[in-house]
Amino acid sequence: MRAIWKGALTFGLVNVPVKLYAATEDHDVSLHQVHDADGGRIRYQRTCEICGEVVAFKNIDKAFDDGERTVVLTAEDLSAMPAERSREIEVMEFVPSAQVDPITFDRAYMLEPDSVSPKAYVLLRQTLEQTDRTAIVRFSLRQKTRLAALRVRGEVLMLQTLLWADEVREASFPALDEPVKISSKELELSASLVESFSSDFAPEEYVDEYQRELRVLIDAKLERGDSIDTEATFGPAAPAPEGGEVIDLMEALRASVERSRAARAAQG
Repeated sequence: MRAIWKGALTFGLVNVPVKLYAATEDHDVSLHQVHDADGGRIRYQRTCEICGEVVAFKNIDKAFDDGERTVVLTAEDLSAMPAERSREIEVMEFVPSAQVDPITFDRAYMLEPDSVSPKAYVLLRQTLEQTDRTAIVRFSLRQKTRLAALRVRGEVLMLQTLLWADEVREASFPALDEPVKISSKELELSASLVESFSSDFAPEEYVDEYQRELRVLIDAKLERGDSIDTEATFGPAAPAPEGGEVIDLMEALRASVERSRAARAAQG
């Protein structure tokens, strides 16, 4: 695993040298685009609309256009910005963990101590654990200023980048403005249904069905050749669900509870 950033985590006069690693990876099967007629790979080229030449990535700059004027920003311009040169993860404040809305969570990173002694790292980790606080930090990565939540996962400090406030949409659904009457019996049945599905979350028990089926499809093509029988590979397709809204909510809840209980009893 290769570090993608090195710097220091700072709060007050405390300085904690750290390395930053991506905490997640994509498990999707990598696919290419090909021509359906002959299977040839599709290639994209960056061409200049003025001279028509193919431009290498190293010769591409960025630009801002306000509709009347264009300002070109070179790689040197961007790298010279003070925020880009900063190698600090600055702690802005410590907030109650419950106040950080999960909707703002973006990318996750792991922090590794990068000093002879990890004492300052461990001290910060234990402090966050004991106070049930999350550190809100600010740092620069890949030509962007990032807001992030510094929290603990196991024995590791995690950095979870956050969306800025103006990047989160407000929900506005007219249907929710209408008054809806829910009976106590409906709430009771609904709670019973929730209880019948209650368990501890074990993420390893869930699989990406699409990726698994994609791998089955690829393996079948590799084994049998390019033309295969999809139904023979995956089995007959499940019938499409009928459209329309469930009219009798109570009956649907009762049926769901009974089916869930039966399934649990069969497993037990």
